[in-house]
Amino acid sequence: MNETRYIIAGSLIDGLGGSAHKRALLTVRDGRIAAIGSATDCPRGEGAAVDDLSHCTLVPPLVDGSVALAHAPSLDPRAHRGEGTSGHDPLLIARHLRDCHDHGVLGLADSTAAAIPPEARGLVTLRSGGRLLRREDGTLEVAAAGDFLRIDSSGDIDADAPPLPGLDRQVLGRLLHQWPGGKRVVVANGALAVGEALAAGCDAIEQGYLMGEPNLRLMARDRVLWIPSVLRAKNGLDCASSGGSVCCRFSLRAVGPGEARPGAEASWRAMLADQLAQLRLARSLGVLVAVGTGAGSPGILHGETMVEEMKLFLRAGWSLEETLHCASEQGARFFGMDNLGALAVGRPATFLVARGMPQQLPRKLAYLEGIYIAGRPS
Repeated sequence: MNETRYIIAGSLIDGLGGSAHKRALLTVRDGRIAAIGSATDCPRGEGAAVDDLSHCTLVPPLVDGSVALAHAPSLDPRAHRGEGTSGHDPLLIARHLRDCHDHGVLGLADSTAAAIPPEARGLVTLRSGGRLLRREDGTLEVAAAGDFLRIDSSGDIDADAPPLPGLDRQVLGRLLHQWPGGKRVVVANGALAVGEALAAGCDAIEQGYLMGEPNLRLMARDRVLWIPSVLRAKNGLDCASSGGSVCCRFSLRAVGPGEARPGAEASWRAMLADQLAQLRLARSLGVLVAVGTGAGSPGILHGETMVEEMKLFLRAGWSLEETLHCASEQGARFFGMDNLGALAVGRPATFLVARGMPQQLPRKLAYLEGIYIAGRPS
């Protein structure tokens, strides 16, 4: 068709980690970015298709590297034991997909192998994690194929469930090498568990609480991705300090019944401080880092809490531009989402529109002005 559209932006953060472009002009041809220049060069002739977003900041679409689509972020613990409204309920999954899309989270790495209901297809790009099965003789094997392999080797930091029994370094290495060519993510916490996952040959560490500087240095050397999920600790602290279960919503806090655990508040406070310190060190060491919220865990909402995770990156000393690089390009490249990621010449013109200046981000991403897919408003 050779259709050309010109989009004027007050600011453009391209997701490559560099400084924002001021008064930028995107030239879009057939759904892809043909050029990035200055707004002063925008054609003014009759017939030129121009979208004036000079009052807005454009950013790349967000990618959440850790979600559980089939789990409701309910405060009811039954929702995380396969009871009640949890499980693979298509209506629940469709709602979570809409929540992600409406908050600009257009790429998801899902750990629950949720199928996209027909009415929700096209909202996001989904990558499903392969899982483990236990045979009758007690040995573990890789389950049906997914887009990537996700193995929980030490248990989620905010869950009471223990890790899989019998999953030592030898078994973990065997399982990772059974995966045919895709990315291999290991959920691991503590220096020993993370060290074993790295020795076994994983491509990414999810969570990585208390893993220590030596493991971070190994990850920087070997280009192993880290998905820190800092919000899990922040949510745990909020829960412990309230004496109940806290839903981590950016402006509202829903407190549910629960008994306070002695020492839990101090423990979570130390855990959060240590994870933020590790994230700060990872930046200085050059570790590859992607954003993953753990959405679907108790109190962590799909879509909405992406902004909360990004705020924690800023708190750890990352710049806004670096944080958006982690929240878009890093996750998109790792999980093979070719239609998402940084805004560069030749790439799809898919981006988010936030009213205001970069200084108002990431808060303004919580209520977007618009979303463009392949150069057109969605």
